[in-house]
Amino acid sequence: MDFLWLIPALPLAGFLILSLAGSRLTRPMVSAVGVGSVGLSAMISLWVTAAFIDQSPVRHVFSQTLWTWIDVGLDVAQLHLSVNFYLDSLAVVMILVITWVGFLIHLYSVEYMAHDDGYCRFFAYMNLFVAAMLILVLADNLLLLYLGWEGVGLCSYLLIGFWYKDPANGYAARKAFVVTRVGDTAMAIGLFIIYQHLDTLQIQTVMARAAEAWPAGSALPLTVALLLAGGAVGKSAQLPLQTWLPDAMAGPTPVSALIHAATMVTAGVYLIARTHVLFTLAPLAMTAVAVIGAATLLMAGFSGLVQKDIKRVLAYSTISQVGYMFLALGVGAWSAAVFHLATHAFFKALLFLGAGAVIHSLNGEQNMFKMGGLRREMPLVFATFLIGAASLAALPLVTAGFYSKDLIIWESFASAQGGAGFYAAALAGAFLTVLYTFRMVFLTFAGPIKTPVTHRPGISMKIPLVILAVLSLTAGFVEIPKTLGGVHLFSHFLNGVFPEIHITHGLEQIEWIFELVSGCVTLFGIFLVYLFIQRAPVLTEKLSGSAAGAFFNRLWLKGWGFDALYDRIFVRPYLFFGRLNREDIIDSFYDGLAAVGRAGYSAASLTQNGQVRTYAFGIALGAVALIAMVVIL
Repeated sequence: MDFLWLIPALPLAGFLILSLAGSRLTRPMVSAVGVGSVGLSAMISLWVTAAFIDQSPVRHVFSQTLWTWIDVGLDVAQLHLSVNFYLDSLAVVMILVITWVGFLIHLYSVEYMAHDDGYCRFFAYMNLFVAAMLILVLADNLLLLYLGWEGVGLCSYLLIGFWYKDPANGYAARKAFVVTRVGDTAMAIGLFIIYQHLDTLQIQTVMARAAEAWPAGSALPLTVALLLAGGAVGKSAQLPLQTWLPDAMAGPTPVSALIHAATMVTAGVYLIARTHVLFTLAPLAMTAVAVIGAATLLMAGFSGLVQKDIKRVLAYSTISQVGYMFLALGVGAWSAAVFHLATHAFFKALLFLGAGAVIHSLNGEQNMFKMGGLRREMPLVFATFLIGAASLAALPLVTAGFYSKDLIIWESFASAQGGAGFYAAALAGAFLTVLYTFRMVFLTFAGPIKTPVTHRPGISMKIPLVILAVLSLTAGFVEIPKTLGGVHLFSHFLNGVFPEIHITHGLEQIEWIFELVSGCVTLFGIFLVYLFIQRAPVLTEKLSGSAAGAFFNRLWLKGWGFDALYDRIFVRPYLFFGRLNREDIIDSFYDGLAAVGRAGYSAASLTQNGQVRTYAFGIALGAVALIAMVVIL
């Protein structure tokens, strides 16, 4: 485990090599550095994980200090921070997901971006993205975590606006950067409060001191938890800061896969999970997180129902699935949230890469209503995409998404902090997920061919699809419900990090009923989509053609009007005052001082006329005036 530092260092080294020497490298050399650095990081993460499991009781941790970063001693406070990496079971899960999913996306990108002029720049940004996320999840102190946090934000800006010559892409990148800055500011304020009251930013020390010094339910832990939740809401695109994520589809499809599956949107979930002690001290903050998650998963689910762009469907799907993770965190189902984070990384990366293969083969077409018939033209892409869709829809027993999502649905009802309202929202969200997911499948792959296939994906695009499809089917078997055999390897692995969830007494015996209901909801949803899309599309036309249908179609297509609302509340007033202040009012004060100085100079210059008698007269007049003042005073 002494090589832990190499896990983030290798992608960072790849970024530096490609940035400094990229213009002198051939494309195969760029591919070798870009893909190889992340691949080596993935192999080392596997090695480190094996060593961690081999050496550990459940509560084993490993810490590695690289160098002293900040060492400040003052009379009022001291700050000692190192670049220190901390490995526990939560960090192990995160580095495995980030490096391996990131490696598969990099491998896929070799072919997908093969003809792009910014090939080297693309891999440099992607390497930096992975490195920043790894620093974030391995950081032993909150300041180093924040460095990785902001690095992820920077990379999202660079990659979303990768094709910067299109103004729309630049706008989407700026929007993502600005909206997430709102949450980042809240998080930074939270870090200041933590240091002010606990005199440290070491994560484990913060948790221990907070538990000792702050009474549960008091104002300080509530304030800090809400501020940290604000940061998480921004990065993970939850209400009310979710508006940046659909527009982030402006970037290349592999970027979308990396943002949605393995890096940026999972950062907020990780932050809350890592600082869970602060949230357990603030029950109101946990309830707020659960309510935000429940509302977001429903809002995004409805929006996903009416999208035409295949990538925007997946974008709203991501917002919705992260909403499930927030719901789980809010009801104290910590392990369930991280479990769904991991399975979601597999099937969402698969779906984005599958969508990318479709878009690539149709010469850039993203409108699902211009697709169709691809089941016969692209059988491997169809099979793997179908597996990803089934896992997203939580098809019972055979998909990873079933085991992770249904665990959240069950614990949203059965946990001590849960309840019928959260359960109803989770179940309704599951039903919406089935509808928009299989609507996407049928529109894209079934029916007649509407756009001819110009070329098909090669081996470097197919291998990641197959591997992710296998993981989307099998990854859920590490956490099987008691009613189906009771293998709880995943939650047992995380026991050393999180407290055990408290299930309301007496509900354990009826868990199978909730699983049966969830399974039936999934199957019924698939049947409805088949009926409305394949067998009787006239029903869809009648529904969307009604007054109510047309209204909700417009509302959901525009993301419930949040962009228009924010445009009126924030953007337009800002632009108005910007136009009003075009000449810069603040500068007017300093311009006035300069004008007074110039006027004084002009007045004084009148006395300088070059006539000696005038100067002598002035001197005499001044002397008389001084003598008069002395005599009089």
